[in-house]
Parts: sequence; structure tokens; C-alpha cells
Amino acid sequence: QVQLVESGGGLVQPGGSLRLSCAASGNIFNINVMGWYRRAPGKRRDLVATITSGGSTNYADSVKGRFTISRDNAKNTVQLQMNSLKPEDTAVYYCNARSWSMNDYWGQGAQVTVSS
Repeated sequence: QVQLVESGGGLVQPGGSLRLSCAASGNIFNINVMGWYRRAPGKRRDLVATITSGGSTNYADSVKGRFTISRDNAKNTVQLQMNSLKPEDTAVYYCNARSWSMNDYWGQGAQVTVSS
């Protein structure tokens, strides 16, 4: 089992920045990919960004150039730096860890609200 605890998030004005962090514990040696997903009100949960254990990244088109995912394998953490935030980025953001055997683990979610 893997446990994920998120921190960060909150309320920010359009054009502002926020940083999300996620700390993994438990059977961390099984983790391959870590990432962030989000669910806006009334919508499904969608991919935001992922990063492999080797550092390869993947981003949703809607966040490319604005969001940056990073990972510290020594500390078992993953971060999401979000810049130039837009109202449409408002959502609950979930940390995800995927094991080599394709098991998914999820954090509890962090609310991000972009509003003036």
C-alpha cells in the first residue's frame, strides 16, 4: 500500500501562482509514475501532469507552459507549480501514484480556486 498526503492549494486571483505538494509513504519502492489529476465541478477527473521515476513528464494541453511537475525521489515527494492560473483551473486536485504493477493510489484531494 501507498499513502499520499497533499498540501498546498487554496484561493488565488487569476494570473496568480500556487504550488501543490504530495508526500508518499508506505510501499514507495513500487512506485513508477506520480502525477496530478483534477476534477472540476460537474466534470470527470482528468489528467494534469505526470512524471516517471526517470523524470519523463507529460502534461495536459490545457496546462502546458503554465504548470511544472517535479519529483524528489529521495524525499518521495512530487510537486506541481501552477503559474498564470485561470478560473477554469478551479478544481479539486488529486495526487496519484501508480505502481509498476499498475495499481493506482490517490490522495485525499486539494481544492484550488481561481477567482477575483
